[in-house]
Amino acid sequence: MSEATDLRDTAAIDIAVDTAPVAARAEPPAVRFWREFRQSPSAVVALALFVLIALAAIFAPWITPQDPYDLRQLNILDGRLPPMSQAMDGSTYWLGTDDQGRDMLSAIIYGLRISLGIGAMSTLIAILIGGSLGLIAAFYGGRLETLIMRVVDLQLSFPAILVALILLAVLGRGVDKVLIALIIVQWAYYARTIRGQALVERRKEYIEAARCLALSDRRILFRHLLPNCLPPVIVIGTVQVANAIALEATLSFLGVGVPITEPSLGLLISNGYSYMLSGDYWISFFPGLALLVAIVAINIVGDQLRDVLNPRLRR
Repeated sequence: MSEATDLRDTAAIDIAVDTAPVAARAEPPAVRFWREFRQSPSAVVALALFVLIALAAIFAPWITPQDPYDLRQLNILDGRLPPMSQAMDGSTYWLGTDDQGRDMLSAIIYGLRISLGIGAMSTLIAILIGGSLGLIAAFYGGRLETLIMRVVDLQLSFPAILVALILLAVLGRGVDKVLIALIIVQWAYYARTIRGQALVERRKEYIEAARCLALSDRRILFRHLLPNCLPPVIVIGTVQVANAIALEATLSFLGVGVPITEPSLGLLISNGYSYMLSGDYWISFFPGLALLVAIVAINIVGDQLRDVLNPRLRR
């Protein structure tokens, strides 16, 4: 009786061991991703904060108490009011006003809209351009790869801020000009990253199998090779969004970025910089704080994405 019981227990343990990996493999990728991502409480808080900032930027026209672009809503008599001051019409300026009488809370939310939009759009387009060139360079090799990578090396040999300043000096000010400059500055990062990953993936069996099946180069590149090169690109892209926002803010602070009619966070900081010594700190402090919070939140999320998507770091 005891021997039969031991055999049943041993069989039950073997069945549990055999079915455990199957159950783990049956877990949907999205569920597994979120389970590993939420292991870092700071990353979850940063993600929630970034989503809140993004939603505020998207719905800015509906949630802000004032449209900072509408001159009819501005009153010069309300200029440089400190936080929690009362307006001429009885409303409250929670973060004060700037020298033109604009509500700083409204200006910051609209500034976030421009800064986040430029950062995200420039990063996405740079990924498309740099990723395509990196895939082509790794897949075909030869002189084409040498030409592309020499251009990438030349691009990366110059500081990003210097290249952006030269481009904007030629193109002029404007949201579209800043977008073009940031795309040109960023694409080389993704070309080098995807090329390195694609060189590793190109030697694997599934690529050889696809070639043996006489699949077209386009299908091999974008249906088989590209999906396996995306994890490091997602991580770098997340971090580069923060870098693009910081670079755009720097350019606008220097006066070569977005025009004054469409102020981003960098331009808002620049507008209040001259009033810092006179005690009107809030004109620059609150836009700078919003910029800092957005960049830190994106970087924390990107750092956790690196830990989750990198198989070597996965526990």
